[in-house]
Amino acid sequence: MYNNLMINIIKRLINFYRVLYSIPPVDLADSAETNRLHSKVVSIVFFIFGFGDLIVLFALHHNNLSEYVLSFVYFGTFTLVSICAFFTATKTKNVPREKAYLLKNIPFYMTFLCGIGASVYNFFAFSQAYNGVLSLFLTILIALCVFSFSPFIFLAALLAGFCPMIPDLYRNFGLTGLMDSVLVAVIMFCLSLYKRRVEKRYLTLLKKQQKSLVAKTFGNFTLLYDDKVIKFSRTKSPELAAYLVYKNGSSVNTKELLSVLYGDYADSARYGASLRLLISDIKHTLSELEIQDFFIAEYNNFRINPGAVKCDYYDFLAGDAKIMKTFTGEFMSQYSWAEEALDFLERRACGEKF
Repeated sequence: MYNNLMINIIKRLINFYRVLYSIPPVDLADSAETNRLHSKVVSIVFFIFGFGDLIVLFALHHNNLSEYVLSFVYFGTFTLVSICAFFTATKTKNVPREKAYLLKNIPFYMTFLCGIGASVYNFFAFSQAYNGVLSLFLTILIALCVFSFSPFIFLAALLAGFCPMIPDLYRNFGLTGLMDSVLVAVIMFCLSLYKRRVEKRYLTLLKKQQKSLVAKTFGNFTLLYDDKVIKFSRTKSPELAAYLVYKNGSSVNTKELLSVLYGDYADSARYGASLRLLISDIKHTLSELEIQDFFIAEYNNFRINPGAVKCDYYDFLAGDAKIMKTFTGEFMSQYSWAEEALDFLERRACGEKF
């Protein structure tokens, strides 16, 4: 009877979590792209921190390096992890959307776990209890504010970093200090649950918007909102939006956009201002229509959120049989760069698997 009661409680908790917090991985593909871009920035900061301190250590203590082995391991780890995270973030830029949540989050996990591990290393190897627990909570707080990830992963990382510290926290700070630390850990986990709940509500609202915002790509590209064509002020704004729709949520940098819109030899000095005007035009037009989180600009990278728009191209890629029948060999016909996708679409329409 006791076992059945426990099983029922566990089932209820799992169902409760699914209803309030669970989000399908494909719906988190856009969040994973944001994580990837943030990870590139964090990895650069880690590299500067790690490699810079290695140089300073070597310059100051090159005559007695053996006394600073622990410090070299500490900063060397930051350096190596930052390099791996940066190149992993770069390599996973164009992974398929259905694999995005898994692969694009890898550099985040690398830097996050490195931060957790560094806190524990600082706590035990350097015997700096205060610095160790402070850096642990700072790492977790920064991750919570900047990145999107599962509360279960958050909890696992928190427990892995915090639990080994508990005995020494009690010895160094007493029962009050330990209980304060436990309280902070519990509050942070509750915040991670709250953040995931907010994210789920946000994605639900985007799906409602998806019914009103439609991108038609078979034939000429057309962007509609509430069954009306969206009219931009500049003639190349629709082409910029079309290319980002074609990229299916992948980030595109300024250099690539200049090449697509103005030719392979377009230089940023001459055409950069024109591109900025196009971006401003798109943002202003979408803002006036109150279209949320469709066009996204981060770190000089631009993309659209596929979860915010209904698109025949995306339904085609998802294998929607009805949509696949509507494809007649034309894809964004007014743009020459779209021709490279025709062969793939035609083969896919014939049933070829990739």
